[in-house]
Amino acid sequence: MQPPLIPADVRSRLKDLRLLARRASGQRGVGLHHSRSRGAGLEFAQYRGYEPGDELRQIDWKLYARSDRFFVREAERESPLTVWLLIDGSASMQQIESGDGRSRLQAAQILAACIAELALRQGDRFGFIGLCSDGLQLLGPGQGSRHRDRLWLALQRMRAHGGLVEGDQLLPVWQRIAANDLVIALGDFFDDASIALCERLAAAGREVIALPILSSDERDFPFRGGHLFVDPETGEQLPGDAASMREDYLRRFGQARQGLQARLQAAGIRHATCYMDQPLDQPLRQLFAGRAGTGPA
Repeated sequence: MQPPLIPADVRSRLKDLRLLARRASGQRGVGLHHSRSRGAGLEFAQYRGYEPGDELRQIDWKLYARSDRFFVREAERESPLTVWLLIDGSASMQQIESGDGRSRLQAAQILAACIAELALRQGDRFGFIGLCSDGLQLLGPGQGSRHRDRLWLALQRMRAHGGLVEGDQLLPVWQRIAANDLVIALGDFFDDASIALCERLAAAGREVIALPILSSDERDFPFRGGHLFVDPETGEQLPGDAASMREDYLRRFGQARQGLQARLQAAGIRHATCYMDQPLDQPLRQLFAGRAGTGPA
């Protein structure tokens, strides 16, 4: 059996987070969308027969004692979200955080598992698309703990290699993700194609949240002495003295970050950066611990 994807300390901090989707209500206003749909939510509505995958805590055990049958309590609640986890599977996701040896892809897998856990608790649907150069990895949206387990297996099978998928290979993205679905994109966002995909999704009526994942080495450039820097996707090599390269690198890195934030802001895409030497749930807290804005983080 595979070990849990979510570290215990991260899981303990998820309990006060809640996925919040924004719905346009006028040109500038945004708010939560409500409807009278049935689920495991607020005010009791009715019973239904138990189905495989239902949470045991939803079973009415007193009714079982009287009837010898399993019934689940349904309630009126907010209309469920459909959450899509969109993960970059290109070779740059192999980047390692020097502090703990975790790769960028592993950080994305943990974040995706955390988001799925929040969706599970809310009774929302969640699915997964891995953007891999040899084709998409796709798990359609579903609910419940069994679907969560299927997601974990799909995430753990994902490998980072090659470039970012483009062109006709992206057709399932447009065929499966419906208008008003919530898309949470995880990657480094170094490739213009990944930014453009999020912009297109937002322009087509999908709500998009971007979670750029960066290592502390990329942020701080702590290198000293002679180094050979290699682009993992193109194989391009850049030798040089790290100390003399540092100032120019940090300037260009800062400009790239500002450019990314400006594009996401212009597209109405909420975003929060995950630095891999910080608690991985920190960007989720920025976005979901309260009403988050669209500004840079």
